[in-house]
Amino acid sequence: MTNMIQEAKNQAAALAMAAYCAAAADGALPKAEVKEAPVEIPRDAGNGDFTTTFALAASKTLRKPPREIAQALLDHMNLTGSWFDSAEIAGPGFLNFRLNHRWFEAVCKAVETEGASYGTGEDLKGQKIMVEFVSANPTGPMHMGNARGGVLGDTLASVLEACGAEVSREFYVNDAGHQIDKFARSIYARCMQKTLGEENYPFPEDGYQGDDIRELAEGFLAQAGEFPGGTSEDAWMTAMAEYGLSVNLPKMKADLQRYKINYDTWFYESTLHNSGAVAETAELLTQRGWTYEKEGALWLKTADILRENLRKAGKKEKDIEKLDLKDDVLCRANGFYTYFAADIAYHRNKFETRGFDRVINIWGADHHGHVARLKGALDALGLNGSEKLDIVLMQLVKLLRDGQLVKMSKRTGKAISLADLLDEVPVDAARWFFNAKPDTQMDFDLGLAVREDSENPIYYVEYAHARICSLVEKLAKEGLAVPEKADLTLLTADAELTLIKQLAAFPDAVRTAARAYDPSHVNRYLMELAGCFHRFYTACHIREEAAPLASARLKLAGDTRAVLRNGLKLIGVEAPERM
Repeated sequence: MTNMIQEAKNQAAALAMAAYCAAAADGALPKAEVKEAPVEIPRDAGNGDFTTTFALAASKTLRKPPREIAQALLDHMNLTGSWFDSAEIAGPGFLNFRLNHRWFEAVCKAVETEGASYGTGEDLKGQKIMVEFVSANPTGPMHMGNARGGVLGDTLASVLEACGAEVSREFYVNDAGHQIDKFARSIYARCMQKTLGEENYPFPEDGYQGDDIRELAEGFLAQAGEFPGGTSEDAWMTAMAEYGLSVNLPKMKADLQRYKINYDTWFYESTLHNSGAVAETAELLTQRGWTYEKEGALWLKTADILRENLRKAGKKEKDIEKLDLKDDVLCRANGFYTYFAADIAYHRNKFETRGFDRVINIWGADHHGHVARLKGALDALGLNGSEKLDIVLMQLVKLLRDGQLVKMSKRTGKAISLADLLDEVPVDAARWFFNAKPDTQMDFDLGLAVREDSENPIYYVEYAHARICSLVEKLAKEGLAVPEKADLTLLTADAELTLIKQLAAFPDAVRTAARAYDPSHVNRYLMELAGCFHRFYTACHIREEAAPLASARLKLAGDTRAVLRNGLKLIGVEAPERM
């Protein structure tokens, strides 16, 4: 798809190189091996629309001052048929290019021609990528970390798809292991207390204390219709774990769907154990010489794997020795495999069984120590985890109301859950605010999220779209509809040209979001686009102008509406027509 920013950059670089070749051919500059220099957008618009450091970069090779090289380039540069009106020298030897109107018209034409596809590209075409996110323990309600991870993962998947990748969204259900055992024991204890009295049955010290466990116990007893006795305790706890999951998982799915998140796959940890994949993975690591037995347990030589990886990365031995590298248990002496062993098997399944080219996991910052260990284990299996597995670590969320930290729900008196949040804040506002830069701690201001003024960023952006819709509707009643064609050469005001440049920047914003694994680039882009439109709306009247200029400006407003809609769709937010 069209990316007019990139087209202009490519063309400016090519023009500079062609000018050098022409200058070298007639002896104005020495012949040498020179490289194309990058082209950037100057921070100060007074320095042109695009600039290149070609002359500065070539100065050493050509043994000439940069400004002398730049002048020779200008003398041999042919802008005929290009996107540029002029080029000029600035500072120590920068070459600055100024766009002509053909480029601005091409931007608008791309927006109109490509419609809902405008902003997409093919940078990642042919890549099969999995994004695994949320993957909350199904032992209780989802919390704020899940709310943030949910929108980050979902929106990242969207921008990767927009860049041409085949993307699969996945939720890993931890339905096996220690957490589920504790979950079952907690329900069992509440069932016993319900029937025998709380004072007659102790609750496990490490059990789940929430009211939701009491509710599950009551629900189980009502369904079972009998006191937990007569069969083994293990049998009862297995039944209770299954019941608890049968209640909690549908709630999780419902909350996530309410949050506009739908997964392609819900992958159950239990399938790895039941299929023998965990044991097989441990055996493969043993065959490769990466395990040993100690005190009846099977250990992974994690420290050796990490040392080897650090050496390959060029880390000095003295620095490696300072690290507190430790090995990991894969299988305990009692024969039960650890969560880490299951996690290795799970990622082996992603790469080896299902054939993903790249896997991206959205994790909380508290998983930092697990990243290198998991990548190393995959390297030990020959799956190149260091290169093919990417982990996005997101920082904590603090909820604020009137500047004060909020820890408890006003409605339930319990810790704030995703469901509590969505009862208080519109889904679109939650998605917008949580789609923040993942590596920074964020403050979620509950009051700001529901404000209907320009201080609220989601309101500011949605209002720009609604404002255009209202404008189009009013003018249509007066006989001025958005035209199929208009004379865009009439758009010469700074506010008009700045708005068109911002429309052109959308594909780059999407590509940057995908490349950086940071979908908040889309939020920032939309804020800038909304600001450009509001300034255009204030400075450039439509109704009062002559028909040709009014039509051109109305068409530009229509193009802006289309790009706002495309950007909001990427982050899962509605583009309202009225507010």
